[in-house]
Amino acid sequence: MATTVGGRVGLDEHDIRAGGRVHWHPTTSLLYGHALSRGDAQLAEGGPLVVDTGVHTGRSPNDKFVVREPEAEERIAWGDVNRPMSEENFEGLRDRVVSFLEGSDLYVVDAFAGADPAHRLALRVITDSPWHALFAKTLFIDPTEEELESHQPEAVVLHAPAVEADPQEDGTRSSTFVVLHPTRGEILIGGTYYAGEIKKSIFTLMNDRLPLQGVAPMHCSANVGADGKVAVFFGLSGTGKTTLSADPERRLIGDDEHGWGAGGVFNIEGGCYAKVIRLSPEAEPQIYATTRAFGTVLENVVVDERGVLDLEDDSKTENTRAAYKLEQIANALPEKRAGHPSSVIFLTADAFGILPPIARLTREQAMFYFLSGFTAKLAGTEIGVKEPQPTFSACFGAPFLPQPPAVYARMLGAKLDEHRATVWLVNTGWTGGPFGEGERMPIVATRALLRAALSGELDTVPYRTDTIFGLEVPRVAPGVDPVLLDPRSTWRDADAYDRKSSELAGMFRANFEKFPEAGEDLAKAGPRGLRYEL
Repeated sequence: MATTVGGRVGLDEHDIRAGGRVHWHPTTSLLYGHALSRGDAQLAEGGPLVVDTGVHTGRSPNDKFVVREPEAEERIAWGDVNRPMSEENFEGLRDRVVSFLEGSDLYVVDAFAGADPAHRLALRVITDSPWHALFAKTLFIDPTEEELESHQPEAVVLHAPAVEADPQEDGTRSSTFVVLHPTRGEILIGGTYYAGEIKKSIFTLMNDRLPLQGVAPMHCSANVGADGKVAVFFGLSGTGKTTLSADPERRLIGDDEHGWGAGGVFNIEGGCYAKVIRLSPEAEPQIYATTRAFGTVLENVVVDERGVLDLEDDSKTENTRAAYKLEQIANALPEKRAGHPSSVIFLTADAFGILPPIARLTREQAMFYFLSGFTAKLAGTEIGVKEPQPTFSACFGAPFLPQPPAVYARMLGAKLDEHRATVWLVNTGWTGGPFGEGERMPIVATRALLRAALSGELDTVPYRTDTIFGLEVPRVAPGVDPVLLDPRSTWRDADAYDRKSSELAGMFRANFEKFPEAGEDLAKAGPRGLRYEL
């Protein structure tokens, strides 16, 4: 069969001799129809497509590999995050994936990663699954008709979720594999139907490519105010990165992945991938509306025989997701890029109830907490987890960093110095005690604090210095109970707070020992009263 359409590069360039029908740049309607007719999806009330990802309801970080090849050998941080795979094993897996794809009807999505034309990556996703093609079409940036005709893929995702690896033969840990060849820009995905692997594999590739272009890649959301001031929100899953950036008073640049280059901040994606478990139409009206819209892909959301959604139901997973185009958010910025940030926010869901709801950071503290990337895993989220457990993920995105964390920290530090952005640490976790005793930080208070920080209202209020963490904490803030600003005063037992505070400080200390290259100044920017031997 013909492998080209117009002037587009054909499948033969990827060594694929398609035996079935090839759907080039398929429409949303076509993908809906094919997914429904194959029984791979269900249509819900309002128009979203509901799918089930099977046993994999989240990413498989232990099944992610990077090909150990000469050109990238020196810059990759090999280890638990970037597990090496030989080129021989890569080629063997690739042959198996290609063989499977050649025997299937295929869906080819050509798109871009990166809204800044100077730093965008032309990509292609090839899959036999119509709903995964819709996911890719939703999450990446659509080319114009003219761009489509001359599209030259620099990165290719060969996606075959039904293909399983043989660990003994292929050098994998299990039957699941997500493999990146850095120089060739090729990604193999198999053994998992979780669509997030497509999104994050391209982000991983961008995290390798952008630093080589002098651009800082960031696992963050971003928005811009009417005054043109840009804010970026770093945070791990569950910290509010998507929710807090979807502010009706500000224009949304993007919810998860950005680059910070010479021209400012730009979205890497064309869509959003939001957690929707127990989504509130009152607190998160814009995101909630996308779960009732045509074109949205809902993963592992429970839907009854009438097509009615139940966002409260976590029987399949806590990690229920919605993939939707950025334009479905009413105040999204069409350009997906803006100027340089004046505010940088680190979001942490502290389930210990220790950190203040907001704190202003010095430059050294900003680097300390960026490298720490702290949040907390909640009791009950995994078997055997009885109490909150600290989670430290360097640069708030360790699983997606091919190069050493220090590379990304240095780039962020240089950007902060050049553009004099103010950095804030915001706790969206617990207050009045740890998880199980205290309460979740009121989102109304968090929004009020962010609004005050971004508008400059917190620049003139009095501050206190936290005795253990050394953080500058405002004593008052517009629309926020002053008691909330002092976590110790919200606990019934102040001595218990002090003990837990010292314990958490020790956890930060132990984690920061992983960064001996950080230097004494950054080490001293951590919790006070602790000696760091680096």
